[in-house]
Amino acid sequence: MEGQMEGAEKGEVSNASNLTNVSSSGVGEESFSGVVGGVISVIEAIGSFGDYRRTHKKECFNLVRRIKLLAPLLEEINELDGAIPDGALACLRNLKKALGSAKKLLRVCHDGSKVFLALEGEAIKGRFQAVYDKLNQALNGMPYEELGIADEVKEQVELMRTQLKRAKRRTETQDIELAMDLMVVLSKEDDRNADSAILERLANKLELHTIPDLKTETVAVRKLVKDRSGQNMESTQQIINLLMKFKQIAGFDDLSSVFLSSPKSLERCPSLIIPHEFLCPITLEIMTDPVIVASGQTYERESIQKWLESNHRTCPKTRQPLAHLCLAPNFALRNLILQWCEKNNFELPKKDASANVVSFSTEHEEEISLLVRNLSSSQLDAQKNAVMKIRLLSKENPEDRIMIANAGGIAPLVQLLCYPDSNMQEHAVTALLNLSLDEANKRLIAREGAIPAIIEVLQNGNPEARENSAACLFSLSMLDDVKVTIGSWNGIPPLVDLLQNGTVRGKKDAATALFNLSLNQANKGRAIKAGIVKPLLMLLKDRNLGMVDEALSIFLLLVAHPEGRIVIGQLSFVETLVDFIKCGTPKNKECAISVLLELGLHNSSCLLAALQFGVYEHLVEASRSGTNRGQRKANSLLQHMSKCEQIP
Repeated sequence: MEGQMEGAEKGEVSNASNLTNVSSSGVGEESFSGVVGGVISVIEAIGSFGDYRRTHKKECFNLVRRIKLLAPLLEEINELDGAIPDGALACLRNLKKALGSAKKLLRVCHDGSKVFLALEGEAIKGRFQAVYDKLNQALNGMPYEELGIADEVKEQVELMRTQLKRAKRRTETQDIELAMDLMVVLSKEDDRNADSAILERLANKLELHTIPDLKTETVAVRKLVKDRSGQNMESTQQIINLLMKFKQIAGFDDLSSVFLSSPKSLERCPSLIIPHEFLCPITLEIMTDPVIVASGQTYERESIQKWLESNHRTCPKTRQPLAHLCLAPNFALRNLILQWCEKNNFELPKKDASANVVSFSTEHEEEISLLVRNLSSSQLDAQKNAVMKIRLLSKENPEDRIMIANAGGIAPLVQLLCYPDSNMQEHAVTALLNLSLDEANKRLIAREGAIPAIIEVLQNGNPEARENSAACLFSLSMLDDVKVTIGSWNGIPPLVDLLQNGTVRGKKDAATALFNLSLNQANKGRAIKAGIVKPLLMLLKDRNLGMVDEALSIFLLLVAHPEGRIVIGQLSFVETLVDFIKCGTPKNKECAISVLLELGLHNSSCLLAALQFGVYEHLVEASRSGTNRGQRKANSLLQHMSKCEQIP
């Protein structure tokens, strides 16, 4: 009997080795309570983030909502008495790690750089999918019955896991306009400046158009650079350059040393430890000569002077109109800055004397005036020299674009477009392209009658002149009335020719111009008559060009036109759409489904053809696991197909 009892006790000990006692003291209790408490703490922290960056807001809110579905499970586990299986404890530990990854990702989407999140969108989506995997794996094998978890709680957790699996297969895509704008701004093949209207559109989409937005983004970028520690230099430089452009279009022309060309300068930037009130709201640099404007705000003298000289009459920070433009030295703040610098052994950056700046500005204006006069010189060498210099000046400096226009430089440049020399035409049209980056200059160029001359260069100029003519038409077509003018002057056929026969950069220039012009309904018909479908199909077939998204984006516009549906709705094109629905990227599939739906709404034979090409099962898959928009379009397409008798 004693042997049996001893064996029984050993057996009980053996079975108990798979259990952790919740109520007992010691290591077991500490481990369990620590894990459960840690999981609950992470969930509470995740719920406190609030809002998220616009580019990934939907994904973030969906993830948070799903994580909150775990609360009832944790409440029941936390109320358990007695022993729990070690398998449950292992699940909870894995869940804590997975939630930690989710928290880290959500924090990036909460206070990370908006530019970074836009540029690294695909990588961020990959991180979301990795989190979905970790959460799913952590909950796999949770012993609900052994823990005595209620059926409704178990069903809720399993519902969450099902949602995570679906979310992993679904990829959200940015809207077409944002993708096109980023493509233009960041094109490596193009060393020209991006149009200010595109940058303004991007700034609005990313919510980086006010001083507080830009100031917060600057801090976020500094942190990003510091965290990267010199890694991913090319991507970091892109982020810095794009933020610089956003600050420029907001009127902050002097970026000082906040963003130098090398990211390493950001790592050395001491602004993170400088008291906030010592930084100029425009440049975010420590002030050496702080002055007070009429609104009561303080700025660095040189920065606010540049703001005022750019014809701004509002306070940059508050946007209030300034009652006067007088600047009063802020001696009290300057003394505080000097005391802080002395105490912290910090050397203020040296500034050039303002007199030298004024002198340089005057000399520069005189130089530009002379160049503009030489554009009309009777001496060919003087003309060539002037147009080449104006081309360079207008490329580099936004202020120079304004000065050249104010000096009357646009009219003679338009006249030079008709000069019987291809190089002269190239310099002139490129200078006009650069000048058109200023919004006011767009209208001045159009009023000078430049459109017909630019179209002439597009037709008959040398290769670079043709490419820059297309880019110039794209820039000018940001104005709705100019879209109409370009179309009425027969500017679309030469763009279609460039799309078909140009270099890769020429094709991209033509595609972006045609995309913009086709936002006008009449121009859609003109593009169809000019034969745009053929080169667009070539772009779809030659995926090495990397212009599939551009081509599909234009097709989305053209299919909304009756003539477009007639020409596009050929069997060969339907088959091409089906191919993209079968094996394209999520964005490709979404666009292809949208085009096919538009065709099918007006011509059921297109739907029958698509069914014969085997689209049905792929539409069903897209309706379950495509992008949100793709799912809606796929479901609508399936509903229309259900009316066809030949549905499988």
